[in-house]
Amino acid sequence: MATPKKKIVMVETPIDHRETFVSLSTNMKNQNNDEVTMESKLRSLYMIQKIDSKIDEIHLLRGELPEEVRDLEDEIAGLNTRISRLQTEIKEQESLISIKKIDIKNCEDNITRYDEQRNNVANNLEYESISKEIEFQGLEKELAQKKLREATDQLAVKKEALDVAIETLKGREEDLENKKKELVSIIEDTAREEEVLKAKLAEYEKGVDERMLAAYHKVRSNAHNHLAVVTVKRDACGGCFNKIPPQRQLDIAMNKKIIVCEYCGRILVSSDFEKEE
Repeated sequence: MATPKKKIVMVETPIDHRETFVSLSTNMKNQNNDEVTMESKLRSLYMIQKIDSKIDEIHLLRGELPEEVRDLEDEIAGLNTRISRLQTEIKEQESLISIKKIDIKNCEDNITRYDEQRNNVANNLEYESISKEIEFQGLEKELAQKKLREATDQLAVKKEALDVAIETLKGREEDLENKKKELVSIIEDTAREEEVLKAKLAEYEKGVDERMLAAYHKVRSNAHNHLAVVTVKRDACGGCFNKIPPQRQLDIAMNKKIIVCEYCGRILVSSDFEKEE
């Protein structure tokens, strides 16, 4: 007996962030939308695009300054870490140098003491034993002197590296201060304008449903010029400049449904929107 197939219930999600205008247009094709409402949505979407483009211009005016500031801050943090490490290593080398100097002094004192004892020995056995101790202390002294030279050379190298790092840090801190002043100045000049634009943007977004807005942001993020909504100019798409057939231009002018460029996926709206603006 064949097992009956389970019925699969499809649940439609309210928003799909992978959705584009092409899929949105297909999904809405059979829906009976009010023409005035659709035209209103298209106008709102067009204005959202215009405002976003103006905000993009403001950010372009700031240029690469924000990124340069972040890079300088990262470099300064790295230099501070390097300086701290070098300072620790310098203290270790200075401590090692002090220890080796003490070792050398102890060896010299032991050699002097053993030499005096050797002059007052009672037999050859004591003489040979003390002579070996003197020889051993001489070898210990040579080893300590070698370690001292190495530590002294390392100390000089690390001090030079520390001086270079401190000098570099001063230069980077000055650069950062100047960049921050420049960035603050530009932000202050454009902050009010951007604030007004964002307030307008929020108002127009209320006139667009969430699915259409999600599709708009998806297309906009993938477009090299960040244009997701364009008008028809000279019988061509205002985004990719491919020709639009006359019948399709008539459909666009009627503002009854979403019309998408078959080449670039941007939504096409009536050029009257631009004239009215």
